[in-house]
Amino acid sequence: MLHNLVDSRSKEPPLAEAFGDMQQLAKDLKQAITGEVRFDAGSRALYATDASNYRQVPIGVVIPKTIDDVVQTVRLCYRYGAPLLSRGGGTSLCGQCCNVAVVMDFSKYLNKVLSIDKASKTARVQPGTVLDDLRDAANKQGLTFAPDPATHNHNTLGGMIGNNSCGPHSVMGGETVANVIELDVITYDGIRMTVGANGLIRPEKIDDRKRCMEIEEHLKNLRDKYADQIRQRFPNIPRRVSGYNLPALLPENGFNIAHALVGSEGTCVVILEAKVRLLDNPAARSLLALGYNNVYEAGDHVPEVMRHKPIALEGMDDRLVHDMTAMHIHPENVALLPKGGGWLLVEFGGASKEDSDAQAKKLMDALKQVDNPPSMKLYDDPPVEQKIWKVRESGLGATAHVPNKTITWEGWEDSSVPPEKLGEYLRKLRALFEKYDYECDLYGHFGQGCVHTRIDFDLETAEGIKTFRAFLHDAAHLVISLGGSISGEHGDGQSKAELLPIMFGDELVQAFREFKGIWDPHWKMNPGKITGAYHVDQNLRLGVHYNPPELPVHFHYPNDGGNFSRTLLRCVGVGECRKKSGTMCPSYMATGEEMHSTRGRARLLFEMQRGEVIKDGWKDESVHEALDLCLSCKGCKGECPVSVDMATYKAEFMSHYYEDRVRPLNAYAFGMIDRWAQLASWMPNLANFLIQKEPFAGIAKKLLRIAPQRSITPFAAQPFTSWITHRPSQNPSGQRVVLWPDTFNNYYHPEIAQAAFEVLEHAGCYVGVPRTHLCCGRPLYEVGMLDRAKEYLQNVMNVLAAEIRQGIPIIALEPACASVFREELPNLFPFNEQAKRLGQQVFLLSEFLDRKINGFPFPTISRNALVHGHCHHKSVLKMDAEESILKKLGLNFQVLDSGCCGMAGSFGFDKDKYDVSMACGERVLLPAVRAAQEDTLIIANGFSCREQILQTTKFQPVHLAQVLRMAVDRLG
Repeated sequence: MLHNLVDSRSKEPPLAEAFGDMQQLAKDLKQAITGEVRFDAGSRALYATDASNYRQVPIGVVIPKTIDDVVQTVRLCYRYGAPLLSRGGGTSLCGQCCNVAVVMDFSKYLNKVLSIDKASKTARVQPGTVLDDLRDAANKQGLTFAPDPATHNHNTLGGMIGNNSCGPHSVMGGETVANVIELDVITYDGIRMTVGANGLIRPEKIDDRKRCMEIEEHLKNLRDKYADQIRQRFPNIPRRVSGYNLPALLPENGFNIAHALVGSEGTCVVILEAKVRLLDNPAARSLLALGYNNVYEAGDHVPEVMRHKPIALEGMDDRLVHDMTAMHIHPENVALLPKGGGWLLVEFGGASKEDSDAQAKKLMDALKQVDNPPSMKLYDDPPVEQKIWKVRESGLGATAHVPNKTITWEGWEDSSVPPEKLGEYLRKLRALFEKYDYECDLYGHFGQGCVHTRIDFDLETAEGIKTFRAFLHDAAHLVISLGGSISGEHGDGQSKAELLPIMFGDELVQAFREFKGIWDPHWKMNPGKITGAYHVDQNLRLGVHYNPPELPVHFHYPNDGGNFSRTLLRCVGVGECRKKSGTMCPSYMATGEEMHSTRGRARLLFEMQRGEVIKDGWKDESVHEALDLCLSCKGCKGECPVSVDMATYKAEFMSHYYEDRVRPLNAYAFGMIDRWAQLASWMPNLANFLIQKEPFAGIAKKLLRIAPQRSITPFAAQPFTSWITHRPSQNPSGQRVVLWPDTFNNYYHPEIAQAAFEVLEHAGCYVGVPRTHLCCGRPLYEVGMLDRAKEYLQNVMNVLAAEIRQGIPIIALEPACASVFREELPNLFPFNEQAKRLGQQVFLLSEFLDRKINGFPFPTISRNALVHGHCHHKSVLKMDAEESILKKLGLNFQVLDSGCCGMAGSFGFDKDKYDVSMACGERVLLPAVRAAQEDTLIIANGFSCREQILQTTKFQPVHLAQVLRMAVDRLG
């Protein structure tokens, strides 16, 4: 008999206390599983939101290590009546991944590609497997997994199956549902089974056969009861992920139970394992960009372009490009687009580059024959093609937090229509936006009629929320009138569920309730999503009760209008910080912990300010624990789509955390290292004896909590500023510059500053050096000594007042110092004109030589080189000038995708952080250095980076200044 199919929606979010003794559940879970059980306030705050507009604080979090952990967690939640939510990357846009439930995070441990069968073109994966991990493994066999959402470098297969994800290359291989063969699942009442096509339900245990037969019988009855409605009301279009996938149950579709569960968003079963289909990966690809007068004309031409069978077809409007320009996102990439006000990006795949190019040229020839043909540009260089794709993939970053514009939100971000009606839909959708006075950009997977956008909804006032809801209903009626779907990629969750009756009618919505009830008769699996769901205006992350307190802050946050509360809304939850390449986020790459991702830290700060779950404000230990392991690399500032700047937030937090508290001794030792280095310079031999020789070195390490594996860097016998008194500059008529004598290149490695001095002279400069001890204060930020840091910067502006007013270039050798003047200085002194001038006058050595010196007066060096960019250099200063200089030097060099070296100032010296430090270094950098030939130059401009290499390999890394000095020496 079918169990009760009651609509379980409640008017208000249920309290965790309503589900029995949750603390006892936590104790039982800890005894039953080998994984991690976290019911503390900090962990609950971490998982309270996803990438949607919604917020629901979970009961607790479980991070299973094994499938048995999952089984035991389900068993105990069933016993206690606790709702259950499966979560992968947590990037869902419709509220699927937040709930008042026990959250199982599969991403940390159950994330393996179990097997790949080249012959059958299939793979078996665990639910936490990152898509790119599967694609990388498949690519070695000449295969690929076709669906590829923009989050492909960190989303999980379990999440893709839950949401029926798509992406640009669904044109080639269909939605996720078309690429799923079998699923191993478990129901809330503990029944494990394998489901697939042709009614396959295979129980793991014989005793569970009756329940499986019951499920199959009910599914057949459901199919037969609603077959006519399913055929009539489900649109037959390339992109439709709204509602439960009931068409999969029809006889003509093979009564495919696995496919019926794809897109069910964790509301029916927990996925334990999946068998998926792979496709041949095109050996070569070609990208063609088409420029139209506007995005509507681009939409009109989609059917014509699709007749040429591309493997991807993306579109975007001029507003997206304008917002990218305002955000300074990939400006050099935007310039590569052909002329137009709306664009199509068309990718072809072939057996060879000639093959794929030929397909593109055939389309170009055809388009030349139409009236008002588009401008066209075929790209033949793969790196350039990647730059063009970056333009399209930057949609979220370009539209979420545009300067001088209202924050935009999801809500109508993935509607879809038949491709032949795309142009009409885009025009009518823009008219609807204008009716509601909304501004937004249009872009998306145009080849399949899917349109993305973020809209400047007012989600804080009663009137704004009423308007938001009215717009969604009008938009739903519009897309349905054109035979489309309210969701073409991101699912229903909570933000679309209320609209399902408009699309499907009451009868099919009842069928959805019955479908869920067959699998989850207790209505405990991710309740309140898809069916029996909360309304769109419930559980809002903001809402009419959002009224964060005004917290006193040190920084001015100019990019957020000086509003710290707005700053804490910057993270939209897309999770780019969970990727495994680039710089962001090194501590997450090392630990796999959500709280050590940029997103996790941003969410904790948001909850800290909100004060409901995290109640100790600036003094909260869970926030401190998360931020303490931040390496302040600024990778997030450079790589996060919305430029979350966690290094600044950490400095802010640490400043308040330590108010009225004595910091640890090592904070004073490392934070004020410039003072101690200056003092040591008077007696360097004695200072080195005390930090290098035992037992004194051991005592110093214990006092300062330095890892015993580390060596304390010795002081130089003579600082650079002492050397320069005997070596004045020789070019009084040359261009005047100031060489910044930073702490590390002055007191520890003066040979680098000396090399830079001579290089600048060789370039025709008259080089001045401040005679007064100055420091930018970079180490102070890591320990939150912001009052002192501000004093340091004011002192710099006072001492160099004349040079600043004269516009004399200031050359910084340490990237971390340059970033202080570019980043922290304007944030602490936003209205100080001298600060603005100083920030504009500071250059890295490579920037100055590449952009300010006419000609390049250095001979070439025929050497191989590995280049490791300092985090701040890569993230906020950029490596373009560095690479330009290395090319001019004639070096055969490789810039490593090495992320953070792991030393990060004092971070890598701390004994409690040593393991994370080494994990960061061992990810790419240190193995690459050890594998290098002995005569390879290892170039690293950062003091910390060189220390990590020095202390863990046999190589002696060099600064760019030293490489340039080698070139000068060649002149004899």
